[in-house]
Amino acid sequence: MHDYVAKIEELSHKYGDVVSLDNISLTIPKGKMIGFIGPDGVGKSTLLGIISGVKKIQEGKVEVLDGDINNKKYRNKICPDIAYMPQGLGKNLYMLLSVYENVEFFARLFGQEKKERKIRIEELLKSTGLLKFKDRPAGKLSGGMKQKLGLCCALIHDPKLLILDEPTTGVDPLSRRQFWDLIDNIRLRNKNMSVLVATAYMEEAQAYDEIIAMDEGKILIQCSPKELLQKTNCDNIDEAFIELLPEKKRKGHKKLIVPPIDISNNEFAIQAKNLVMKFGDFTAVSNVSFEIKEGEIFGFLGSNGCGKTTTMKMLTGLLVPTSGDAKLFGEFVKDNSLQMRKKVGYMTQAFSLYKELTVFQNLELHAKLFHINKSEINNRLQEMFERFNLEKYKDAITEDLPLGIKQRLSLAAAVIHKPKMLILDEPTSGVDPVSRDNFWELLISLSREDKVTIFVSTHFMNEGERCDRISLMHQGKVLASASPKELVKAKNKDNLEEAFIEYLQEAVKSDEEPSLEQIKEEEKSLQEFSKRKEQNSFFSFLRLFGYSYRESLELVRDPIRLVFASFGMIILMFVMGYGITMDVEDLNFAVLDQDKSLQSRNYIQNVSGSRYFLEKSELSSQNDLDEQMRKGSISVAFVIPPNFGKNLNKGYEEEIAVWIDGVLPFRAETIKGYVQGLNSSYLKQIAEESLGISTASNVDIQLRYRYNQDFKSIYSMVPAVIPMLLIFIPAILMALSIVREKELGSITNFYATPVTRFEFLIGKQIPYIFVSMISFLGLILFAIFIFGVPLKGSIITLSMGALLFVIVTTGLGMLVSSFAKTQIAALAATAIFTLLPTVNFSGLKEPVSSLEGAGSFIGSIFPASYFINISRGVFSKAVEFKELHFDFFVLAITIIIITILSILVLKKQEV
Repeated sequence: MHDYVAKIEELSHKYGDVVSLDNISLTIPKGKMIGFIGPDGVGKSTLLGIISGVKKIQEGKVEVLDGDINNKKYRNKICPDIAYMPQGLGKNLYMLLSVYENVEFFARLFGQEKKERKIRIEELLKSTGLLKFKDRPAGKLSGGMKQKLGLCCALIHDPKLLILDEPTTGVDPLSRRQFWDLIDNIRLRNKNMSVLVATAYMEEAQAYDEIIAMDEGKILIQCSPKELLQKTNCDNIDEAFIELLPEKKRKGHKKLIVPPIDISNNEFAIQAKNLVMKFGDFTAVSNVSFEIKEGEIFGFLGSNGCGKTTTMKMLTGLLVPTSGDAKLFGEFVKDNSLQMRKKVGYMTQAFSLYKELTVFQNLELHAKLFHINKSEINNRLQEMFERFNLEKYKDAITEDLPLGIKQRLSLAAAVIHKPKMLILDEPTSGVDPVSRDNFWELLISLSREDKVTIFVSTHFMNEGERCDRISLMHQGKVLASASPKELVKAKNKDNLEEAFIEYLQEAVKSDEEPSLEQIKEEEKSLQEFSKRKEQNSFFSFLRLFGYSYRESLELVRDPIRLVFASFGMIILMFVMGYGITMDVEDLNFAVLDQDKSLQSRNYIQNVSGSRYFLEKSELSSQNDLDEQMRKGSISVAFVIPPNFGKNLNKGYEEEIAVWIDGVLPFRAETIKGYVQGLNSSYLKQIAEESLGISTASNVDIQLRYRYNQDFKSIYSMVPAVIPMLLIFIPAILMALSIVREKELGSITNFYATPVTRFEFLIGKQIPYIFVSMISFLGLILFAIFIFGVPLKGSIITLSMGALLFVIVTTGLGMLVSSFAKTQIAALAATAIFTLLPTVNFSGLKEPVSSLEGAGSFIGSIFPASYFINISRGVFSKAVEFKELHFDFFVLAITIIIITILSILVLKKQEV
């Protein structure tokens, strides 16, 4: 046994051309809390992902818990010993599931039986103060509660190594402190557990046993916080980190000084009074009131989801308040008022400029959007380049810029029209300390020199201390507004963070968070289950059921998905059953009669008397004929020439022009047959009446339709539409269910747990098979009772075929989702690969046997061809199972092939 939890040798990792880890080597000691510090993009998350086994190693060697993490067999073996909590607030949670259901899901993934699950879950929820909220959906928890729930999910199996990737980002100071108190107590109980943490909050790093500072994929230093401060001769970790950076990065950096504001100005830039914003039953902002003076730097401090961004959007006119008033420079804020927006610069929380444009093009675009005079644009752009140090980047593609430069560009775009007020929504999240200080230097310059009012939101306490005044927000309410010093003094604390925590404790009054005494009460470990059972790495029904049950719960609780899954096929059946028809009847025709004789009228009556044609108003000219056919008012036009009747009586040959709309060739060919038949019938009638010649034949053909006696296409199309719907919607639902996990990030739970690819795929597939079979029964009832299509064969045979076919179709969605990365890509690919072959090559319109070349090959291998054969055979011909055994065999083989391909394509690690 080694004294380290992980050993890394010459590890490198790239995303395209971007280097995330650059040939790093380090040894991480066992049984300690190790903090990885540094801004976004330096490689912290990549390194932790590789150590957890979630990410695949590109170059180098990594040993974790005394073994090679790159070895698949070893990785599967130690998976239960590692807990990984990914970056992002509640990213490993399922928002539609309750607190208890989330933790129970993870317990099933680690093979815990019902009795063990119950004891472990109640113990964890009690220790975190979440027990009384066990039935609350995860989506309705506060940020701090979500992080505690995520921690419960990670700790359900007593790991030896706990990996936390920025677990407190966006969480209020009180929840942050309670989170770390909880970790400390867990470590006291399990002294051998190692904890690896990545954090953006430098002040948190002081509590770690060791710090590993990173920059541009390299290790800057590895030591204790105390040693770091001694080596750099600094008072805090923020300053120490800056000292560790290369000289070129900290060149010109100096300690930030905020000059005092001119207090003589009494004009207000913003006046908000009792602002309320509701989204349905949820109140995002509740009776918020404050005033901001012109030229003031005013800060909004609070956790993610407390209402900061919503308040800012109401002040810019992007959101209309439910109630309350807001004034900008003495004028009421109007919804989307252009004049008001010219006074405001708004920098969004997420980077919102066009990544494919250059810096110059982005700024030029914003100048034009704000109607800056063409003659002034170049001068204004040059001013922005110089003031924000963007000159050397002006021709660079925005996507390739470092995060700090992107933030400067966003600020330049926000002030290019010289607004009187600047609203910044968490502008420095993820930015390194040097870039953050440089950014604030620009803000201070705008405020003090240009008298621009700055309204900034943040959850960094040191940034709050730089503001002239701040408001502390929690759950949509303002707890206090004053200068940072006044707030600290009011609570008799040493710093702003301590004061904020005091305000939060008064606000929550312990009805949401547990006391530290409650946490410390939890002394007992689960001795009955202290020895973890060896899990079957090949297959576990419990793990499969865990995914299946969770997917079922999410499906039932998502009304839109549930309605689409349950009734989508029936609705489409109604539309397509009537819409897709091969019957050519009720054809509109018109006549241009240039003869007006008895014979011409008789000819017209012969046509209009047919059940296939409906006569419209007589045409007046050839131009009228062209116009009516162009508009689609008629499908056929008859042109009877002058002297038609006379010539016919004299026995002369005569011609009638028949114009047929040929846009649809099959329909036009059928119409041609109808016209020829009616013309032949008319000639026979003339011969018999005028000449007395009998046209009867000694051979009479008696036609009988063996299966579709009424010769209606609906009896053929409805049984074929059922397979088309069963391949379309179930495949899409299945594809989206997996790709959705990739987009939301919850796919990490699959990477970081012992679940096999087979268990994951089949577990998610089962609910959609069940729902699709219910819809199939609805389609059958619809076909019989609404369309009147008789079911002549066995419902059992048809249902068995449908079950196999639904497994195939959901499998197709599963296969597409295995390599698709976005829901849009999955939706498009699934629609193309299911609908097009079904409509064109599966016998929907014409038998597969009549196809040639590539079409014949596609039809012979596509599963819809075989179920269409089963469906039509059972519906129309009462074909039995023994006559359809080959179709059933092909579907069964297809299931095996698709499942194997899906398993092979789906990756168990991020690349």
